[in-house]
Amino acid sequence: MAAEKWVLMVTAQTPTNIAVIKYWGKRDETLILPVNDSISVTLDPDHLCTTTTVAVSPSFDQDRMWLNGKEISLGGGRYQNCLKEIRSRACDVEDKEKGIKIEKKDWQKLHLHIASFNNFPTAAGLASSAAGFACLVFSLAKLMNLKENQSQLSAIARQGSGSACRSLFGGFVKWIMGKEGNGSDSLAVQLVDEEHWNDLVIIIAVVSSRQKETSSTTGMRESVETSLLLQHRAKEVVPKRIVQMEEAIQNHDFSSFAQLTCADSNQFHAVCLDTSPPIFYMNDTSHRIISYVERWNRSVGSPQVAYTFDAGPNAVLIARNRKIATELLQRLLFFFPPNSETDLNSYVLGDKSILRDAGIDGMKDIEALPLPPEINNISAQKYSGDVNYFICTRPGGGPVLLSDDSKALLNPKSGLPKEA
Repeated sequence: MAAEKWVLMVTAQTPTNIAVIKYWGKRDETLILPVNDSISVTLDPDHLCTTTTVAVSPSFDQDRMWLNGKEISLGGGRYQNCLKEIRSRACDVEDKEKGIKIEKKDWQKLHLHIASFNNFPTAAGLASSAAGFACLVFSLAKLMNLKENQSQLSAIARQGSGSACRSLFGGFVKWIMGKEGNGSDSLAVQLVDEEHWNDLVIIIAVVSSRQKETSSTTGMRESVETSLLLQHRAKEVVPKRIVQMEEAIQNHDFSSFAQLTCADSNQFHAVCLDTSPPIFYMNDTSHRIISYVERWNRSVGSPQVAYTFDAGPNAVLIARNRKIATELLQRLLFFFPPNSETDLNSYVLGDKSILRDAGIDGMKDIEALPLPPEINNISAQKYSGDVNYFICTRPGGGPVLLSDDSKALLNPKSGLPKEA
């Protein structure tokens, strides 16, 4: 390792994922081993992702991390577990252009700087920790020249946040619970890539971007300890649903996909209610959205939209195709219009072309939206202000390296956050 003061950096971007067959409950708290398999869809990183820059330098005197511009402690067990696992697998690294050579043994004494930024709310039930830990592991693996494949890396990311293992892949992803006590076989595999079912469109209603009252970690622990429904779900229900969901995804069977997705979301929240004390992640707005989707699906005679809610009130709505997505957005804006002072551009985020396809250019178009045919006038009340904003997105790809230095979050000379 050369003695001069250099900084070596890597920047990566990793998407978040939303489970359609839920992970809820651990059989091992330290290794984060789940009580059941789960399946998720990775969201387009253009709309929901974590960007992470990792840097190493002999001038750094300790490991440091900044999240969304604020320095946070790396003392927690989950961060330390990931760092320890990655350092133990680090290999020789050479950058001939910069004259840098790091030998495998050097990684144990070199310190790291990490900066991470989420382009969506943190700790609000949109799987920010999944994207965050997946991006941390992926970027450090690139920096330290690890030889492990994505599934092997997913087993490391799992030790930071369980669902992080699924963000190491795009498309639809299965987290295999595994049987080994050391967690070596509890890892993620890709079922299909993001192009396999590219008809799907996803609209997220961000009902609250506030940090949730009961963290997923606490909620899971209490459910495992007190919910009989969780035990039944893990042993009897989920194994069958996993097989059915894999078939539905392979066959583009939206009716089965929607039925399974909605049923599994509802059962997950039933487990939360069956926990002592009960956990309430959804609110009145969440329940209204479920009611509207169910009514629409029943009126048509087949599922048009699937809904799923993670540990929070935000609705993830999956439309079977783009035409249905435009109709879904029209319905959502009919019931949950923006406040008069809200700019439409900041109310509908992500893929704004769906807004154009829905014929909505401004508030006047929202005010002119017709009453959805499945709704009668009595239940046509509007709830302006109950939704913070919508994100239009789609299934997306897995982690990528960003070679553009302008997207790095750390200064390439100092290794400190750019704004510092």
